[in-house]
Amino acid sequence: MPNRHIMLNNGVTIPLIGHGSWQSLYPTTEEQAQVKVWIASALKAGYRHIDTALMYGTEKPVGEAIRESGIAREEIFITTKFPLRTLDVDYVDLYLIHWPQACPEEKGAGLFPKNADGSIKNIESVTFIDSWKEMEKLLSTGKVKSIGVSNFSTKTLHPYLVQDDLNEYCKKKGIRIISYTPGGGEPVRSDPLINELATKYKVTPNQVILAWHIARDIIILPKSSNAQRQIENITLPTLDPEDVTEITKLDRNQRISNKADAYGQVLGWTYERLGWSL
Repeated sequence: MPNRHIMLNNGVTIPLIGHGSWQSLYPTTEEQAQVKVWIASALKAGYRHIDTALMYGTEKPVGEAIRESGIAREEIFITTKFPLRTLDVDYVDLYLIHWPQACPEEKGAGLFPKNADGSIKNIESVTFIDSWKEMEKLLSTGKVKSIGVSNFSTKTLHPYLVQDDLNEYCKKKGIRIISYTPGGGEPVRSDPLINELATKYKVTPNQVILAWHIARDIIILPKSSNAQRQIENITLPTLDPEDVTEITKLDRNQRISNKADAYGQVLGWTYERLGWSL
């Protein structure tokens, strides 16, 4: 299966398969160097969509890997969530608000300053609507080709968290969904049906899961530092329609990423406030 593209509602095309760049919350110099190596490897393997963010601390090595790849900038789709300067590129293809909630900048407090009780501190005076209005202005500058949001309502998709309601809503509104952690982790990869289909198609369980996303026109962001797995993640079978249906039936409404902390919150907001289903 080639890495085909689909069109956003503004006419910009985006590769269905991208590569993530998360390493750790505060990556060391050594970890950033590792990110540069595996992003370079991903580009060599054929990936043309790279996802990064301020929160990942990997924008600098991602930008370096892209510039040193020898691949024309217009052939690579870059998604980021602030800021453009660290990437050191002329423009980004997709600019996202990473979370609906915002944290204040406090010297020495890191990305997530804490309240006195230890919970994460948020800013209430500026809303994501304010941010969105400013982002709309960027479209006319040439620095940003498309804008979007991340983690607004539930977004992490995999066969145990299908979210058909979200998928249908987005289709009606002309919104494309991007799934991070698309493999769903070991519980999904170990599922008997997934393994049965892996045998049928002569691929790995993870390739079956990723192919299921593609069959549903959902953009995916697998990530691997292993060159062979990078190739596997972009070399996917075309699933029979009945197999896509059977995988979809595995839905358990089971969240794997971004679970609530000891305060019942995700970065300062409850599931209810985030609009998440669990």
